[in-house]
Amino acid sequence: MAKAANVDKVKRLRGWVQNYDWGRCGAEAQVARLLALNSGAEVKPDRPYAEFWMGTHDSGPSFLADGYGEDQNVGLKEWIRKNPNVLGHKVLEKWGPDLPFLFKVLSVAKALSIQAHPDKELAKELLKLKPNLYKDGNHKPEMALAITEFRALCGFITLEELKGVLVDIPEIVELVGNASAKQVLDISKQDGAEKVKYALRSVFTQLMSASKEMATKSIAKLKSRLHVESQLRCLTEKEQLVLHLEKQYPGDIGVISAFFFNYVKLNPGEALYLGANEPHAYLSGECIECMATSDNVVRAGLTPKHRDIQTLCSMLTYKQGYPDILKGFPLSPYITRYLPPFEEFEVDCCILPKGASTVFPAIPGPSIFLVFLGKGTFRIGSREDIVTEGDVLFAPSNTEITITTSSELQLYRAGVNSRFFHNAL
Repeated sequence: MAKAANVDKVKRLRGWVQNYDWGRCGAEAQVARLLALNSGAEVKPDRPYAEFWMGTHDSGPSFLADGYGEDQNVGLKEWIRKNPNVLGHKVLEKWGPDLPFLFKVLSVAKALSIQAHPDKELAKELLKLKPNLYKDGNHKPEMALAITEFRALCGFITLEELKGVLVDIPEIVELVGNASAKQVLDISKQDGAEKVKYALRSVFTQLMSASKEMATKSIAKLKSRLHVESQLRCLTEKEQLVLHLEKQYPGDIGVISAFFFNYVKLNPGEALYLGANEPHAYLSGECIECMATSDNVVRAGLTPKHRDIQTLCSMLTYKQGYPDILKGFPLSPYITRYLPPFEEFEVDCCILPKGASTVFPAIPGPSIFLVFLGKGTFRIGSREDIVTEGDVLFAPSNTEITITTSSELQLYRAGVNSRFFHNAL
């Protein structure tokens, strides 16, 4: 059961929306739907609704929605600082009086930038050197859990696939030069991982560093060649993707660099996780996202924003191969858990059929719940609350929550990774 002291510390939250230009417009975006339900805000049909944030990050903080008296218009971050025990002592000891995770919903209409997130050491350095671009000193491992089909570029293709790209795409060889291409084509796995990594880093850096003029010329050549070839054969999925990206970001080097990355399609209920210094670009679809509390992004293509190509190319791990896809594992008949290899977070998906109930047991850390669809009842100790879609709730550590529904209820929970608590014992 919930400790009596925590019953009153379950708080409803108002989320924050980011209107980045890659977001889906108007009511077709889940982000817009949740915003309207969560805060009553008006949705503008021609405005992009990209991200719905739930957490304490300064770039998009949540506020207490049911505050009165002292708690009126109080940010969640400020409230946690005043009530640090809601985090539980293990979380407080490790991360201080703040949430270690940031919870989001993304509605992606067009490709996000080719990007990576720095590790802690680099994040601190970038914050010192370029505080106007890099706003915090934290790393940003993350996980995307598909709500709809969700497409992304993620991590580098294998050595054999890369050799195929250099043979099949002459426009890339034009940009990187014959010497860099030959270095990759002549290499074999027997040469050792470091040599392969060096060759990949060299050819990728050459590609990303191409001048705007050269990139525009090569992409135009690629585009016209593929249009001719499409009359004679079916284009590969990657070739079709590159033509699609070219329409979104004409002449952008990120268009042609897509050939270097794995093209990943997640079905609803599948998740992808990304460590620090791993290149990726989300392409389309809607997802639940969770990450360490940071907003550090180093970009190098498919973006009108600032590009930091030198930093990106030098920071990447250059790991090759297809990423791990998480399908989650059942915690109970109605709850599926997604557990990435990062201490800061995990995500649960709960789909509760009509008339059913389930229990989220008391755990040693805090949680944020998002009611995504439907309506139900949260019972915490002797208190009962009706929750409906768009509601966001903060639950302190050591709070057991029983959920029942008379319709159907779909909700997501973000919390500190349960392995952290086992390891901290």
